[in-house]
Amino acid sequence: MIAGAQSEVGAIRRILLRHARGAWEGDERIGREWRALGFLAAPDHAAAAAEYDRFAALLARLGAEPVFAPADPALGLDSIYVRDAVVLCERGAVLCRMGKQARRDEPLALVPVLERLSIPVLGAIGGAGRLEGGDVVWLDRRTLVVGRGYRTNDEGAAQLRALLGDAVDELWVVPLPHHRGPDDVFHLMSILSPIDRDLALVYSPLMPVPLRERLLERGLDLVEVPPEELDTLGCNVLAVAPRRCVMAAGSPLTRARLERAGAEVHEFDGGEICAKGSGGPTCLTRPLERG
Repeated sequence: MIAGAQSEVGAIRRILLRHARGAWEGDERIGREWRALGFLAAPDHAAAAAEYDRFAALLARLGAEPVFAPADPALGLDSIYVRDAVVLCERGAVLCRMGKQARRDEPLALVPVLERLSIPVLGAIGGAGRLEGGDVVWLDRRTLVVGRGYRTNDEGAAQLRALLGDAVDELWVVPLPHHRGPDDVFHLMSILSPIDRDLALVYSPLMPVPLRERLLERGLDLVEVPPEELDTLGCNVLAVAPRRCVMAAGSPLTRARLERAGAEVHEFDGGEICAKGSGGPTCLTRPLERG
């Protein structure tokens, strides 16, 4: 059994990362790929590597042992956002099938890492199914929410439900808005980040009404991200322990609201590794073990 795999808020003991230094290779490769992959600007390789060093060091100081997936020249710049490629439950891993065509090789590339960690692979999303990990959120140990949008479809959610079997009691599929269209980086975790069992960070203007109602019915307090901080990744916050979280710098109003709700917030500079690729700390990480 993988301890704490069915939680978004337990204390992280081990966490999967893929370092930008190797994954992005250098400025020449970045220059060839960033536009086609939808990055907002070309990251600077040296600056990105230094940022990533500080990010990984912060996680380690907070008790999360980093496990690095190797660089793979067959993968693109998006491969540093490791959450999307795999979903974990207590019995093992489900390999995703990426909605973004350029990312299709990422799930299989993680199999050697999972084998090295003795994490069984329960199966893979296939056929017409699409599923990305950023659309999959554990509300509690027995309840999973899946966002149905441009990166994850109904068939992918159905296959995930079948592969999880009795690991879950409830799996809610909730529709995501069109927002900026199919080419945008938009996942369920763009608008929902659990912070504690009874606390979540949300962006309500884009949240499905039934999901927001169910969160409130479950007794969760909701911290609202202001509209001006959605694009600064204000809603993309990683809980490293209950009410202890990590966020990219640049969303001071959201940080203040989290702190008023009793959260301990740790910031890092993500100008290269987060802002330019539209992926925050939840995207950059796949927690492997939580307390």
